[in-house]
Amino acid sequence: MTRRIHWLVALLALAAAPAQALELGEYPDLRRFVDEMVERHGLARGMLNRLFEEVELKPAVVHAMERPREGLPWHEYRQSFLDEPHIRDGARYWKKHAAALLRAYGQYGVPPEVVLGILGVETHFGRNRGSYRVIDALTTLTVDYPPRAEFFRRELEEFLLLARELKRDPRSLRGSYAGAIGIPQFIPSSYRRYAVDFDGDGRRDLIGNPSDAIGSVANFLKVHGWRAGEPLWDETRLEGTGFGFIEQLGAKPVLSLEELIRYGVFPVHHVDGERRAALISLEGENGPIYRIGYHNFYVITRYNRSKRYAMAVTELGEEIRQRYESPP
Repeated sequence: MTRRIHWLVALLALAAAPAQALELGEYPDLRRFVDEMVERHGLARGMLNRLFEEVELKPAVVHAMERPREGLPWHEYRQSFLDEPHIRDGARYWKKHAAALLRAYGQYGVPPEVVLGILGVETHFGRNRGSYRVIDALTTLTVDYPPRAEFFRRELEEFLLLARELKRDPRSLRGSYAGAIGIPQFIPSSYRRYAVDFDGDGRRDLIGNPSDAIGSVANFLKVHGWRAGEPLWDETRLEGTGFGFIEQLGAKPVLSLEELIRYGVFPVHHVDGERRAALISLEGENGPIYRIGYHNFYVITRYNRSKRYAMAVTELGEEIRQRYESPP
């Protein structure tokens, strides 16, 4: 079996594992968390105690965190998104929500195909929003995933505040294994910071409102440094072996194109030599694939820090744009 099939089989097996009811008394850190939520934010202690008594710890959540899909080789990872259903449905979504996408482009400078690439990779345009109760996922990661327990503890805090702001029962909200919510899969802290009421109805609804999801994705990218009109990436031609260290620098552009060229990294298309860029390496079926990533490509990695994710977003978005402009 391929690595991707092994990953899917293992995940399905963990998903079938029985959930474990949480005993609040067995988790002193969680009891202290309840104290803090009462003292700092005025949440009712009785409500919190009852809420956590109903939480179920999910072994599949920890398993998924340790084996994220972004860990697959590029040539396997891209197969999940660069397919006919995603391209076809993306073009339809563009047609249906063209006004919101155009307005987001005008307001934030983010092209429709980039927004659609993210929505397509994240949830297939809202179809796959996640089946875990967010309270279960975040609590599980807080108490049973030491490598990032502090991060998810903060997200658990943000989630409870978000549920209060949305006037929603925390038990009713579902999302991904990492606690991401809605059409664009914002984690709770991102929902609270970057979600916008893009249709002016008085609510920031990323769960059922495509306009708010579109505007919020564009706003997130803009806040994280998106530069309107600049390129995302380029094909490259390599010469010699002097470029080896550059790919270890990551996706953040730190060298100018002039510097890259001196090390044997040549952009296929002519651009400003002073523009900063990064060398992006991906796993092809027959060996490494190299591309040049610019500032806006790096901004997409602020949404998800995987270079495979960012490339899937850009490639899917381009395919959707071509299909929208030239339908079969």
